[in-house]
This record gives sequence, structure tokens and C-alpha cells, in this order.
Amino acid sequence: MIGASISRWTMSYFAMALAWLFVALALMVAGLGYPAAHLASPDTLVLVHVVCIGWLSLAMCGALFQFVPVLVAKPLFSEKWALPALGLLTAGLAALLAGFLGLGGRLPAWLWLLPLGATLLIAGFGLVVVDLGLTAWLRPQGPARFVLVGLASLCATAAFGAIFAFAHAGWAGSTGQLMLTSGVPLHAIAGLGGWLTLTAMGVSYRLLSMFMLAPDVDDRKSNVTLAAGALAIAVAVVGGILAIWLVAGLSVVLLVTGILGLATIALYGRDVIVIFNTRKRRQLELNTRMAVLSFASLAGAALLGMALVLTGAFAAYLGAFAFLAIFGWLSGLVLAKLYKIVAFLTWLETYGPVMGRAPTPRVQDLVSETRASKWFVIYHVAVWFGTLMLLTGHSTAFRAAAAMMTIGLVGIVREVIRTRRLADVESPLRLPGGAWAPHLLCARN
Repeated sequence: MIGASISRWTMSYFAMALAWLFVALALMVAGLGYPAAHLASPDTLVLVHVVCIGWLSLAMCGALFQFVPVLVAKPLFSEKWALPALGLLTAGLAALLAGFLGLGGRLPAWLWLLPLGATLLIAGFGLVVVDLGLTAWLRPQGPARFVLVGLASLCATAAFGAIFAFAHAGWAGSTGQLMLTSGVPLHAIAGLGGWLTLTAMGVSYRLLSMFMLAPDVDDRKSNVTLAAGALAIAVAVVGGILAIWLVAGLSVVLLVTGILGLATIALYGRDVIVIFNTRKRRQLELNTRMAVLSFASLAGAALLGMALVLTGAFAAYLGAFAFLAIFGWLSGLVLAKLYKIVAFLTWLETYGPVMGRAPTPRVQDLVSETRASKWFVIYHVAVWFGTLMLLTGHSTAFRAAAAMMTIGLVGIVREVIRTRRLADVESPLRLPGGAWAPHLLCARN
């Protein structure tokens, strides 16, 4: 990536995403939403959308604006769309959350805010999908194909969400009410399974190979993994809509989707093991070691899901399963890679222009892995403890786990800010002639 262009607004997306993650953790510590409330309650809807849109989706969009051009070796279709998309997504999420709070009686019942929020979110995600989709379509191979399937899943997720928002406001008729009653699992599968998980898998292929100096995974193997994942999402979305339309129930659709999902996770695990076994960098960096913990959470979520299905307890413990998948797997991987991406992009922005003309530090000199590692460990241990508390029904202890997660996150964010401020770079190399300190929230033109 030496000499590659840097997305101007990636840091802004990361900052906004982390702010929403702090909001989510504060809500959990305060006892708002699950497990203090039912999974379908307005309070839980607030928490879920803060996490999935505010935290994970914004972080994913920020990373994709930087790395999709790298995946296809082409410039981003339009760099100018990134900031308006961020504004629309932030405004849309705020309106949606206000609508949910009104639905639950915590704010005036201005239910028109739900369709407004959905419309703004569709506009924001629409800019993201068109911008990234047209960029990735120029060279749809390898990890870029995962991104394209993820973007298609995002479109399905947004469509379901818009129907639900209009139905909550009473503007969607009987068809919308039917979808609201039965289609929530399809919305969740398309969002968490398609948009977030498949996209994370695709990007992780490239980042793991890049940061461990390993060959890219063979396209034939990764394509099989993608085919299994894409088929799982297609069965869920298309089969689920048909099942709802025919009033046939979703049990068969969800079973087939689950089997295909497990196959996708197994194939992805095989691919990741290949990357680790073929790496040239024998000493793993902190971001990779912490990614291993997120992979462990993914495997744990898969095993937990199978155990719950086999014992007939999946519905009763769906919250615990979702918590481990969202905060252990997805959030753990995003935090690990965000830590490295910020350091890497900061190095490119600051020292790339003076490479060969002045002594420069290494990327590793921008961070203190020894100091940062404890915060990641605290975060992951807290997630696993929180999952156990959800499984055993100890809601007060779960709030303590959320507080532990917050402590870990504060430490991680502090390290990220120090990296962006070049605080750990020795003074002789910190700003050689011609180098400029980066802005905290955006890259220089």
C-alpha cells in the first residue's frame, strides 16, 4: 500500500463508530434493553441499532472506503460521497432511535420519526453501496466478491428495516404488518450474517495476509467459502419471504440457513488457518493475536448455537448467542484491526511522503503493544464473562461485565488516540523534515 491514496474520512467514521459503541455500553451498564427488557422491546431495539448501525456498520464503512480501492487496485469511485453518507447515517440513526424511544414511551410518540430515520439511513447506505459497489465491480475477484455480497446483503437489510419502520408507524398496510410479525429473523440474518460477517471475512483475508506477510488465500478456496455464505443469505432472504408470503413458517428456512452458516464458518476457519501456516512473519503482532481471540469467539458462538438448537433452548438463549457473536466475534475483530489500521494509515500519511528522503520510524514504533494488550484482554474476558452471565440469568453481573468492557474500550481508544498523535514515537524520528502531524479525525488532502 506504499503510495496508495488515503481515504480522507476513514478516521471520522472510526471516531463516530467508537462514540456509538460507548453509548451502547453505557446503555447496557444502565440496564436499558436486554436482558432487563424483552428482545423485541423498544429499549432493546434502541440498543441493537446503536450497536449494529452506529458501531459496527460505521466502522465497516470507514474501513471499506480505505481498503476496497486496495482490493481492486483502483481509486474509489467518489471520495466526495463519504462525508455526506456519514452525515445521513448519523441523522438517520438518531431519528430512528428517537422513534424507538417514542414507541416505548420514553419520548413523545412521534412515530413518523421511524420512517424518517429509515429514509435517511437508506439514503446514506445508498451512497455507500453505490460508491463501494462501483469501485469493487471494476475487479470483482477474491475478497472484493465478499464485499459485493455484503453490500447486496446491506440492501436487503435496509429494505427489511424500512418496511418495519413504516409498519411501526402504521404506514405499511397489512403486508408490512405481516413482515414485521414474522420477518425480523430475516432482517437480522441479512445484517449480521451477510452485511457484517461476510464483509468482515472478505476484508480480513486481505488484512491478515498483508499484516502477516502471507500469500493470499487461493481464489478457489475463498470462492467456496463465499458461495456457502451467499447461499445461506439467499436462502434466508428469498426463502424466508416466500415462506412468509405462503404462511408456511420459517423453521425449515432457518434450519437450512443455520447449516449453511456453520459450513461457511468451517470453511472460513480453514482459510484462516492456511494464512497463519503460510505467513512469513513468525512473531505475531498484537492485532493478529487479538484477532485470534475474536476467531475463538466465532467458534464459540457456532458451538453455542448448535448446542442450543440441539437442546431446544435456542429461542430462550438467543440473546446470549447474539451477544457473543456481536461483541466477541464482530466487535473483537473490528477493534483488533482498527488498532492496526489507524497505526498503518497514520504511518502512511505522516511518513509515506518522506520515505527515502529522511529517517522514519517503523509502523510498530507508533504503538506500544505491551501497554495496549491488557486492554484487549480485559475486553475479551469481559465479553466471555457477560455471555456466561446471560446464559445463567444473572442480569446484575452482566451489567458488571458491560462495565468491564467499557474499561477495556477506554484503554483501547486511548491507545488509538496516542497512535494518531504520534505520542509513542521517539522525538528524533517523530516529525522529520517534510513530515506533518496528522489531524485526529481526518486525513490531509
